[in-house]
Amino acid sequence: MDPLPETESRRALADLLETLRDADERWVSPEWNLHTADDAVEAHRALMHYLQWGLVGLFERDPSAPRFQRLVTPSRKLLGDNPDTVYFEAPVSADHVYRVTGETKDAIYLSITVESSSGWGSMDNQVLSVLNDTTLDVDADGRFEIFVGGEPRQRNWLELPPEEGAVISRHYFEDTTHAATNPARIPEMDIQVIGGTPAPRPSDDSVSAGIRRIAAMIRELTVDRVPMAQGEPRSWVSLVPNEFPPPGLPGDLGLSATDAAYALAPFVIGPDEALMIRGRWPECRYANISLWNRHLQSLDYANRSISLNRAQMVADDDGRFTAVIAHTDPGTPNWLDTEGRPFGIAFWRFMLPEGEIETPQAEVVPLAELPTRL
Repeated sequence: MDPLPETESRRALADLLETLRDADERWVSPEWNLHTADDAVEAHRALMHYLQWGLVGLFERDPSAPRFQRLVTPSRKLLGDNPDTVYFEAPVSADHVYRVTGETKDAIYLSITVESSSGWGSMDNQVLSVLNDTTLDVDADGRFEIFVGGEPRQRNWLELPPEEGAVISRHYFEDTTHAATNPARIPEMDIQVIGGTPAPRPSDDSVSAGIRRIAAMIRELTVDRVPMAQGEPRSWVSLVPNEFPPPGLPGDLGLSATDAAYALAPFVIGPDEALMIRGRWPECRYANISLWNRHLQSLDYANRSISLNRAQMVADDDGRFTAVIAHTDPGTPNWLDTEGRPFGIAFWRFMLPEGEIETPQAEVVPLAELPTRL
């Protein structure tokens, strides 16, 4: 039997397999501060989530025939997902003009952004244009229409980058249950090319390009990314365990909301300890604290209490609260479940904040003493 002709898709697949092998051998290693069997398992799980997004969102990615895809789900976590947010993403290009239609679903905060695309998942991407619910015209039924690219319009218009980019929507909800697990909170989002024509059937060029996009994304999120403990952190990122920095704006950080304030710190607690956090909710549209692993994946919010927004947090009339990060339920309000992890990341979000945000204060205390310290 004669062998199949050599194709670019086969070469691209070989490159993807080599990228996965490189991620396993280099990224899942002490070079990236991974030392234990549990570290390896968690990294391999993150790698599979990256691959899942690549297959869903990047493989058949065509700005001439875009489709909105749900960026993260309860079983696909990456880049600091949030249980209270429903994200959609679609590719765009300056070669086309687009009509985006959608619905608010009564979101407490909604934004639509256009980002440049130096590499999918790159922190070097730039947010180029933004609409949020304060600048977006919405009809009485909560539906909206946005034009992306083409001649500027006074309302409901977003500028495109000179190269390819992405449109990302963020619907935030402050419910007592997490929106990401609630089908009633998933909005309809659609994007169409104005005057577009059907895309040609798949070819060696298009299939190989899709495979290479997946490989490039995996490299970007693994072996090409500097470990968190290296490099100069942003002002709102703490490298000191159990010590939160003052919340700050994301600046030029890719894949972020430009009208939010963030604060991040690692937590480290022993088996019989708890991290007691005192804070006060600021004036803002939405706020929460959530727990991630080191790969910026939220913990299991479908089955555990790993995230608390203002509707879920017990607080006084002044918005002051005490939250507790612990391995087991301490029997006090506002518990954040570590899943038994000795360390992870605690991340604060404040959307459209007004005025100064108090820096949350944390203290490690013996678990047995916790009730007397509250």
